[in-house]
Amino acid sequence: MIDLNIINNSVALIDRSNHGLLCVTGDDRLRFLHNQSTNNIQSLKVGEGCDTVFVNSTGRNIDLVSAYIKENEVLLLVSPGQNKKLYDWLDRYIFPFDKVVIKDVTTQYKIFSLIGKKSLDLLSEWVDNNFLNAKEFSHKNITIDDIELTITIGCNLKLTGFNLIIPEKNAEKIWQKLTAKNPILMEIKDYDTLRILQGRPTPNQELTEEYNPLESGLWDAISFNKGCYIGQETIARLNTYKGVKQKLWGIKLDRSINLEKDNIIMIEGEKVGKITSYLETESENFALGYIRTKAGDIGLKVNVGEATGEVVKVPFIHHEYYQP
Repeated sequence: MIDLNIINNSVALIDRSNHGLLCVTGDDRLRFLHNQSTNNIQSLKVGEGCDTVFVNSTGRNIDLVSAYIKENEVLLLVSPGQNKKLYDWLDRYIFPFDKVVIKDVTTQYKIFSLIGKKSLDLLSEWVDNNFLNAKEFSHKNITIDDIELTITIGCNLKLTGFNLIIPEKNAEKIWQKLTAKNPILMEIKDYDTLRILQGRPTPNQELTEEYNPLESGLWDAISFNKGCYIGQETIARLNTYKGVKQKLWGIKLDRSINLEKDNIIMIEGEKVGKITSYLETESENFALGYIRTKAGDIGLKVNVGEATGEVVKVPFIHHEYYQP
């Protein structure tokens, strides 16, 4: 099992090509994506990006996506297994007069992530330090030994890191160059461990149509000043009238649980929420779960099966407007 402190103070490498990648082109691409998701896409310039949430007409979660604005296209990095679902969702809203084309390019690229503070040192041979210290979601094309690829600031967690988006035919050469520098090699299950410890919600667990982005703590992926988008009315009403009835939190547990049967969060025999993700490490048992707003927040003591837990803040989620 990985150690978050070791990873954060070193450099780790992981192949995240299980994530989906959509490419959106056409003159109306920014307007289209602006109207289909929660963040202010139209305000972004080439080389910038953001997290944004795609929601249904009642403001319920579909997926949390990282958008990268390139000169002639927008790349959407989507959650594992969600590329076809999101492609189909977006395609249904393209009308004949829209100058928008969406392509699922998942199989055409590999996505490698470097995580940890020493990832800057590893990349400094190929990338200037000013860019490596740029704002999260900044990105540009670089060349490593005549291989062109895209580098993004951030690894989609609130940890120092970078994504490399590489044409599939050249990916093995880049992988060899990176591994030659002896990073810690991570597996997909390790990234999921980091995801849970960081509090990043994922589809089929925290991101389902049971919940909306405000409940999921994705306030920094929402613009409350932009115009209409699908689901906007519901989200705006929830914000205006303080209508968030449940919130996603981290929960430190004093012992292991069986998630299949022990997924109900209780306080003094009363159900107040549900566990959505769970992991065990050598040092702790940790979960993500939704808890009724009226029950309390950070520091709240809860029970899950035979385990006692304490509600804690996690880096990725915020339950009010957040400006890093």
